[in-house]
Amino acid sequence: MNLKELKNWNIEAEKEIAKKWENSNIFNFNPKTRKKVYSIDTPPPYVNAPVHIGQAITYCYMDFFARYKRMRGYEVLFPLGLDRNGLPIEIAAEKKYNISAFKMSRAEFLDYCKKLLNETSYETKDTFSRLGISFSSYKEGGSLGSVYLTDSEEYRTLTQKTFIELYKKGLVYEDMRITNWDPKLQTTIADSEIEYKNLSSTFNYVKWKVKETNQEIIIATTRPELICTCGRVIFNPKDKRYKSLNGKTAISPLFNKEVPIKAHPLASLEKGTGLAMMCSMGDLSDIQFFRDEKIKPLIAIDICGEMNKNAGFLAGLKVREARKKIIEELKDKGLLEKQENITHRTPISERSGAEIEFIEMPEFYLKQLHFKDLIKKLSKKIKFYPQTARKILDDWIDSISIDWPISRRRFYSTEIPLWYAYDKDKKNKFIAVPPSGHYYKPWNEKVPLNSEVFKDHKKVGQIKDPEFKNLQWTGELRVFDTWMDSSISELFIIKYLEKEDFFKKSYPVSLRPQGKEIIRTWLYYTLLRGFLETGKMPFKEVWINQHILDGKNRKMSKSLGNVIDPQYLLSNYGAEAIRFWSAIEGDLSKQDLSCSEERIKAEQKTLNKILNISKFVMLFEKPKKIDFKITPLDKLFIDYIEELTNFSQREYEKYNFYGPAIKLRNFLWDLFASHYIEIVKNRAYNQEENFSEEECKSAKYTLHFLLERLLILLYPIIPQITSFILLEKGIKVLDSKWPVSKNVKSNSTLLSEIISFNSKIWKEKKEKGLSLKSQISDIEIPKKLKDFEKDLKIAHSLV
Repeated sequence: MNLKELKNWNIEAEKEIAKKWENSNIFNFNPKTRKKVYSIDTPPPYVNAPVHIGQAITYCYMDFFARYKRMRGYEVLFPLGLDRNGLPIEIAAEKKYNISAFKMSRAEFLDYCKKLLNETSYETKDTFSRLGISFSSYKEGGSLGSVYLTDSEEYRTLTQKTFIELYKKGLVYEDMRITNWDPKLQTTIADSEIEYKNLSSTFNYVKWKVKETNQEIIIATTRPELICTCGRVIFNPKDKRYKSLNGKTAISPLFNKEVPIKAHPLASLEKGTGLAMMCSMGDLSDIQFFRDEKIKPLIAIDICGEMNKNAGFLAGLKVREARKKIIEELKDKGLLEKQENITHRTPISERSGAEIEFIEMPEFYLKQLHFKDLIKKLSKKIKFYPQTARKILDDWIDSISIDWPISRRRFYSTEIPLWYAYDKDKKNKFIAVPPSGHYYKPWNEKVPLNSEVFKDHKKVGQIKDPEFKNLQWTGELRVFDTWMDSSISELFIIKYLEKEDFFKKSYPVSLRPQGKEIIRTWLYYTLLRGFLETGKMPFKEVWINQHILDGKNRKMSKSLGNVIDPQYLLSNYGAEAIRFWSAIEGDLSKQDLSCSEERIKAEQKTLNKILNISKFVMLFEKPKKIDFKITPLDKLFIDYIEELTNFSQREYEKYNFYGPAIKLRNFLWDLFASHYIEIVKNRAYNQEENFSEEECKSAKYTLHFLLERLLILLYPIIPQITSFILLEKGIKVLDSKWPVSKNVKSNSTLLSEIISFNSKIWKEKKEKGLSLKSQISDIEIPKKLKDFEKDLKIAHSLV
């Protein structure tokens, strides 16, 4: 394949280049380099689903960054990770094979998860390869290779290593607390994994009695199924209606339980009747109230989302069934005064979509409250692009009110590497902590004999000691929250605890690119974990992307039927059109991009314009040396692209590829092709010998200079077509450095004058029915353009 053979830029050409890159070592990363390291902590996509358009575009942007930084002389570490951990894999396995993790052995279920992963094609890698993404691998063929997997033994070993050290430092503890419980997935989840939705509900006005006076009082509630757990009835201290009730006792309907009535500012004067029942784990405010008032909660919902024995006649019913049942019972007994239809802000699990319940469970917690202010302070050292994204992080840190629950009651995730045993009297609980450096599966392995034994977080011996060796040790069944794995991705890619010298050279990682919706999870947890491991922030810079919307500016979803498949776009329009569209559509860090198939298709014309201009320029031999004077016209255009080079460099450094892409595209269409080439082609051909040899050489030199510089500046954005053309010109742009440009100010006024003059003549010829080559008289060249008079006269056939 060569430039002359190509009539149009096409998908087959891209495939050939992508395949060549994939099979070469061109983007290898050399960990022994003497160059400065520029590292990108890329977000690993889940492999159980095809790459969606948002991932495709954001990875194109990351590739812009990587290619530009290579040109700036950095050794770029740009790895591809594939996320194969956690609930998405389990849910996909259950769905595909019509199974339930709770109806088979753990080993059998894990086999199904592995089967799913083995059957999942590497479509992810193929899509990225076709997009021209230049992921790096290690030259020395280290264990990382070109792709890392979050469920690999190597990755999970590092997760366990870091946990073991955190445990020994006393930063991890187990506690019985009220947790966010996903009844569908049957596991604890963190606050960051909850989203809130306004769901339809009813406000039920329920009749209670006052014990001391037999007075009837009305309390409105959205959760009547929790009346059995009510620990306090409250009213606002400013509410004069209920001052006489302070200190008295309410009798709950149906359950006849005595409940103290007290004034408390948490009650709202405007909500319901002004009286509120505070129930065990009804919502977050209930939980906090019980803690503050030191009321022992009564739990009425079990881990399956069903009412337990404390719910009396509701026992065994699902929560919604129980709500329906008690409302019917209240109506039958004349205890329901009225109902109001409302929308209620409800906590929902991001993963399963189930309504969250609050259940008391023992879980492991990683301390974060003690560090959150310091992390917020240290994070100020990180540059954010855009700067406004920092507020999302700050607001999240400010909202954190509990330590991070890191244990989960699931299966296909990194196991918590601990074992337990009790002494003969069952009075003392011991915890065995194994040595780090091995991947442990406690649910299926015996406790290692070289494990250390802890009691109440103090080391008391080793397993091999006589008093511990013969105890009945049981392996931990729980696994880590997958964010425990994801939050060390930056440590993993630069070989933390494995290659100390390389880690010291490369930490902090240069860039974390990610979506704004996971600032509170992936970004925050990585800052926390990085700080706890190193005492430093893990990144120098953070780039936050917005969303990719459909052509009507709607969020893409299967239900709307508006999801755009990157493979479809690749097959129809090619990678370079997608990449160039993504750069000129807008700054993805500052705005959502509207994905339009028509606008992507339109950029195929831009690619063909580049191809055709290149063919034209390469008709002329480039002067081997500058032994001639550059003409004023040529210098004017050279100065412009020199200034454009400086502008592009400034903006690329700030991860803004939109501004330069727009200017480069305009230069291609509106200056280079439409005006400069039209003016100088006669001088370049010089068939009628109207120009001197020097003037002719200047034209040829400038044509090549402008083309090469344009292609080099565009290379990070559209690398396939630019590198292909430059290679035809003998320039290996993949190995090239960023051009050193002159610090010049171009004369934009003169350029505008030339454009206006050309446009005026072309319009006049068209109006007179003349061809562009036809002679035309009585045209005076403006004084400002006298330096270019010869070129303009011959270009326009002025007589």
